[in-house]
This record gives sequence, C-alpha cells and structure tokens, in this order.
Amino acid sequence: MKITVLLTLALLPIGTVYCQQPIQENAVTSQSYDHRIPSDPQEVRESPAAKNIILLIGDGMGLSQISSAFYFKETLPHFARFHNIGLMRTSSTERITDSAAGATAFSAGKKTYNGAIGVDSDTISIPTIVEILSEEMWKTGMISTSSITHATPASFYAHVKSRDMEEEIAAQLSTSQIDFIAGGGLAFFADTSRTDGKDYLQTLKNNGFTIQTEQLLNTVDPNQKYAFLLAKNQMSTVLEGRGDFLPQATKLALNYLSANSDNFFLMAEGSMIDWGGHGNNADFLVSEMIDFDEAIGIALDFAEKDGNTLVIVTADHETGGFTLSAGETYDEINPTFSNGGHSTALVPVAAYGPGSELFRGIYENTEIFHKMMRAVSHSKSN
Repeated sequence: MKITVLLTLALLPIGTVYCQQPIQENAVTSQSYDHRIPSDPQEVRESPAAKNIILLIGDGMGLSQISSAFYFKETLPHFARFHNIGLMRTSSTERITDSAAGATAFSAGKKTYNGAIGVDSDTISIPTIVEILSEEMWKTGMISTSSITHATPASFYAHVKSRDMEEEIAAQLSTSQIDFIAGGGLAFFADTSRTDGKDYLQTLKNNGFTIQTEQLLNTVDPNQKYAFLLAKNQMSTVLEGRGDFLPQATKLALNYLSANSDNFFLMAEGSMIDWGGHGNNADFLVSEMIDFDEAIGIALDFAEKDGNTLVIVTADHETGGFTLSAGETYDEINPTFSNGGHSTALVPVAAYGPGSELFRGIYENTEIFHKMMRAVSHSKSN
C-alpha cells in the first residue's frame, strides 16, 4: 500500500506565507543579480483604499532581531498585534543589498546597484513614492535615528549616484516637497560645516520650514513645515541616552500630518539596529530593537483609531547573521553573530490596515513600492 505524507512547514507563527512557484537559479554576473520571485498576477486588493501610509523600516532587522524583542522586552512587543505577515527577498542587483539600494527598491520599485540613491543601474533618476504622492497633495514626513541624509531616508526624496554624497542629498532635501523632517544631519545643511560653504538651513527656511536644533516640540502648527535637526551627524544611541526620540517623533509627525490633510505618507527608520549588528553588539542591537518596537506601537495606535491608515513594518536587509542561541543551558539565551556585515536572509514584512492583505506571501523588495501604490489605488503602480 502506498502512503502519501504531506509536510507543512510553519515559516512564521502568525499570518499566511507562501511561495508562488519554485525558484530557478539564474546566471550571476558582476553587473546584475537576477534571481527574483515573480509577482502574483492573481493578487487582488480586497479592502478599501488606504488614505494614509506609515512605513516603518528597521534597518538591519531580521527575524532574530524581531525575536529578541519577545525575549528581552519587559512587555509584549507590538509585533504581536499584526496578523498579515509576509517574507521579502532583499537582494539588489547583487546578491546582498546595502541600505541605499534596499530603500530605493521600497521608494521607487526598482532594483539598483549598492550605493544608489533614487537612481537606477544607469544612474537615471526614478520617481519615488514621496514625489508621486506629493504631486497629489499628500503630506509627507521622514524620521531617522541616523542623519536625515543617510541612505534609507535619502532614497525617498533624493537622486544621486552615491550614498556618500550627503551634502548634495541635503541640498535636494532643502528644496523637496517633504513637510516634516526629524533626525540628525545638521552638519550637512550648515554653511559652517559644509565643504562648499553654502547655507542650506536658509534654503530650508525659504522653503517654509521652521527649524529646530535642540529638541522636539510638544505641539506643531499644521500650516508650517518642520525640520528637527537634532544632531550634527547621527543621533546618539539608546544606550547613550537618546531617550524616546523615535516613538515621540513618530507621534508628533502623525499629529502634524493628520491635522490638516486628507492623506499623508510617513517613513520612520530605526537606523541603529543595523549598527548594533555591524558591531556584533547584542546590547546595542536589542536596545534599538525595543525602541523601534515602541514606535511601531505609536503607529498602530494611530491606525487603529483612524481606520484608514496602512502600517507596514519591514527591513531593508538583515545585519550580522544575528542568532538567539542557547547558552550553557536551554533556559539561557546567548545572542551570537556570524559576521559583521549584511546577509541575504529573507526578512519579515508585517502590515495592518486597509491593503494589508497585499503584504502576505513571499516577494521581492521592489514589491513594497508596488503594493503600497496598489493599496492607495494609484494608477502608476502598474
């Protein structure tokens, strides 16, 4: 008698994860890595269109980084509030991405080379979701615990051939259509610290921005633009006393963006999860992960009350090959690392709100852009 056994693998504890078809190995060259999961042609948006999008990016945040919050945070992580879960491949045109190419995939829906900011493999500018939605009168905001000109936030508003061109990125930000900025990077705007001596703080003011360099405000005027540039370069770390900047900046941005606008897009980045991975410093990594989870809670609280907001949480890549290993006993967790760089591990995507069902499954990082655009029923998502 022939017996057939079906084995089901649980890839994640919640949500539905599936692969549309087997992946075939393709040729790899130094110019391009094309080993992509196709989009699902049967994908259908079932819920009403989202009026707002909050994209939360945990830089360097893989599944083990998320898992650490479940073991080291004193309260249940806000990740447990999600029900629509997916997995995402993070490769750029190379097998392993950096933050610039990874964020450009999110912001513009195109694979590109490592180091590219808002440009394709031929260094041609690609329209970003911020630019597309701003043209339709959406308000937009950027938050980062690094400098606001760093690779991840820059990829949503700038177009340069290298992520190292932070002075040019600052110049482009100062004339962009973004309404709310919070993070570090003051040195890239100030004439006293720029190599060309130009004053882009004044350009920000000319573009309608109120500039704060000391701390976040308790309240903001929805008829003004705001640039909170609170450090010369990156912000300090949680362990160094940054406090609750990220969750509070997220809350302030949401109050501001929702006060006088029908639609908004907000990107908030927990930058230093990645840095803890690069440094193989588990305390650093976990403290940043817990801080990022608090920002997730702020976003979910807003979305639950609002009812029209799509929240997406994901990472550009995993960093450090981070693992929660057993210690001397199986009742002891010993965080370990396999390297000091990025890995090509799939990373989780969690979504809540209208259009969140689009983020189930396994897909390429470029699909984040297309799924966001489909969630707001935008014709340019095709």
